[in-house]
Amino acid sequence: MKVVVIGAGVGGLTTAALLAKRGCEVTVLEAHVEPGGCAATFFHKGYRFDVGATLVGGFHPGGPHQIVGEQLGITWPIRPVEPAMQVHLPNQMITRWGDADRWRAERRRAFGVSAENFWSMQERAADAVWGFSARVPAWPIAAPHDAAQLISTIRPELILIAPLAFTNMRTWATALGARGRDLMTFLDGQLLIAAQGVAREINGLYGAVALDLYRRGVMHVEGGVGNLAETLVSAVKANGGQVLYRQEVISIRRGKPRACPAGERKTRPYVIETKRGTCEADVVVANLTPWALMKLLGDEAPSSVRRRVKNLKPISGAFMAYLGVDEAALEDEIDHHQVIVDPAQPLGEGNSVFVSISPHWDRRAPQGQRAITISTHTRVAAWYQLANDERAFEDRKQLYLERLINAASIALPKLKQHIRLALPGTPLTFERFTQRVNGMVGGFPQKSLWASWAPQIDRGLWLVGDSVFPGQSTAGVTLGALRVACEIERTLAAHLPGRDQPAYAEAIVTSE
Repeated sequence: MKVVVIGAGVGGLTTAALLAKRGCEVTVLEAHVEPGGCAATFFHKGYRFDVGATLVGGFHPGGPHQIVGEQLGITWPIRPVEPAMQVHLPNQMITRWGDADRWRAERRRAFGVSAENFWSMQERAADAVWGFSARVPAWPIAAPHDAAQLISTIRPELILIAPLAFTNMRTWATALGARGRDLMTFLDGQLLIAAQGVAREINGLYGAVALDLYRRGVMHVEGGVGNLAETLVSAVKANGGQVLYRQEVISIRRGKPRACPAGERKTRPYVIETKRGTCEADVVVANLTPWALMKLLGDEAPSSVRRRVKNLKPISGAFMAYLGVDEAALEDEIDHHQVIVDPAQPLGEGNSVFVSISPHWDRRAPQGQRAITISTHTRVAAWYQLANDERAFEDRKQLYLERLINAASIALPKLKQHIRLALPGTPLTFERFTQRVNGMVGGFPQKSLWASWAPQIDRGLWLVGDSVFPGQSTAGVTLGALRVACEIERTLAAHLPGRDQPAYAEAIVTSE
């Protein structure tokens, strides 16, 4: 079976490596010159900066990355981070420990013992869902066999916490005694960076897991988060697949029916056209947003999917500040900080920022310096409205850069006097370098488990990445990739029992 994967993000590469391991003929087409997408690392003036994602989880036993690593024989280039981060509120600072005893003591100090019923339920719910996800459930259900597979993965502990799937995080947190401005601000901030929404928006069951990433263990990636993608590229190649760069796909269409043995239904391959040639595939896996996929399909997009995409609301973008700084700006060895400037104002747009500092042992900057990435959520529309007004656009960019540096200085008081390099990134930057439509990143907020996207778009056409459940983070897209690979393998087994695979046309796409 010939498989073409469009996009060399973590979700696409994971799917590609798993299918190559299982005997499929796999080609990955990537428009950029390196893999990773929004979880890539770039080099600039002696610094290595993570594009977007900086802190990763899901490597614990039973976690998505651990499952993939075991199946592919991968040793991930990671080191544990402890504490995971410090969260800076106007009234206090909270250290987010992975160690259970230290985190329990810290949250009691910060929020009081009255919230312990909430934290106990959050951890119990997360334990049940992590166990559930390790069985790679078929959720959302897209076909009758998904229902049977889903039922087989359900255990009693999941049934006990099922009511959380019908409410939002703020409602059930409050019901269990989680009250107080600092606690609610903390929950909103943590959920915004892990689930793309605040507590009143995020589904209760999903939010319980999003809050649990730190307890399960978060990691630094040696050399930058882009090395996750590089590791997966090596796995694709080791299992006979290929990854081709500078291959921007411009259309996907159905080809002419193939001749088949007597009694079998004819099949129509997909024809994938790039700016440099075309190739055919039995299966296409798109590591893209729904908007981008519909653009490539054009009139051949299923009408039901076209209607759904038309009604999709825009998601957030990110404004980034990439800083090169002297080590003298750093007073301790905590490498990740979340800063919330004013809890009375909406989060994002520089009022809340996430700060990641390259660790001292990982030389991503000139001697005596560090690379720092600062991010905040931003509405993309305002940036595109100024795209044709160069002066106004530059003024807005400098205003946001100053906001991010001011916010980060709350955590790093000596920061401003030690900045050597300050490089801003807007949603337009993300669109140019990652091909994300309008620079929208991070995926959809998981407001309802019942409205999530299933990965199959059409026969032989699949979607992976942060647009489909479970969405955000490298752990989320990896879990989605595991499901897609399993579904495609099931199709392969159903169509090729007891006989050799058919011969397929050779791709004429070439790589420099």
